[in-house]
Amino acid sequence: MELRRLLVTGGAGFIGSHFVRHWLQTYPQDQVIVLDALTYAGNLANLADCLDRCQFVSGDINDVGLVQQLLRDQAVDTLVNLAAESHVDRSIAGPVAFLSTNVAGCLVLLEQFYRYWLEQGKPEHFRFLQVSTDEVYGSLMPEADAFTERSPFAPNSPYAASKASADHWVRAYHQTYGLPTLVSHCSNNYGPYQYPEKLIPLMVVNALRGLPLPIYGDGLQVRDWLAVADHCEGLAVILQRGQPGEHYNVGGGGEMTNLGLVQQLCALMTELCPDLPVPEVAELIEFVSDRPGHDRRYAINSHKLQSLGWQACQSLEMGLRETILWYCNNTDWWEPLLYR
Repeated sequence: MELRRLLVTGGAGFIGSHFVRHWLQTYPQDQVIVLDALTYAGNLANLADCLDRCQFVSGDINDVGLVQQLLRDQAVDTLVNLAAESHVDRSIAGPVAFLSTNVAGCLVLLEQFYRYWLEQGKPEHFRFLQVSTDEVYGSLMPEADAFTERSPFAPNSPYAASKASADHWVRAYHQTYGLPTLVSHCSNNYGPYQYPEKLIPLMVVNALRGLPLPIYGDGLQVRDWLAVADHCEGLAVILQRGQPGEHYNVGGGGEMTNLGLVQQLCALMTELCPDLPVPEVAELIEFVSDRPGHDRRYAINSHKLQSLGWQACQSLEMGLRETILWYCNNTDWWEPLLYR
């Protein structure tokens, strides 16, 4: 197999750092360059155990000159775009940043990668992987079949709209110019190093501090939960075996209501974490006003990716146990983030 030289944008974020770690462990002969603007959710500590095996560059994907320089100087043949504003609540409060990073930034990467690909004579092994989300598909009715790659886009939040727009640009560059692109759509990720504004780390961190566990609306919104390690393995399979121009869904097969998930987290924390401020963690649950435009249900059909040999391996219960223990044992990682 030909050695690859990867540029991973957003590689100091939650999913990005796990992907960098996974790739270096699986393909230690390859070269990995990480480009990250180190915004509030980007953290060099996420890469502490692999900085000696990759090259880190601090910078913005909207910096055309920097992207040009990295592609050429590092002889990049594979670009994995994980740079994104990703929190729905933040997109509702300030959508312009999502347009700038998720759409305009993606377009900068596409255009510069396309020009570089042309300069190199359109090598067949080049790949541009856009890491997207199941939220571009909108909301499912309770009895509806899971999303497939043929499901129409129907984004309901500014975040989802920005990702859908970027995905369309990626498709256009393949259809118009022949650029060898790939797009993945993942369900809700969880695991270590996730910024504590997302549901699972927020619940765990709040429980460790004896603070309320806020649940939107009635808590019956359904999500499909995917361990980040399984997601990263899926991305690697897409890069190695995916067909340029195609989209691939990556789901964990772990549908659960938000309320059910939080109740399971409470039970596990009572079991796993001694000396909690409130031993009966479920007593901290409180219902708050629902999020505007809150999607009711997501569900992912991953059969297309499974046909390439991928399978989610982590059960939700085991993944939650490992995640809880990580946050319990790594307060020095998450405590500084509370005051950013």
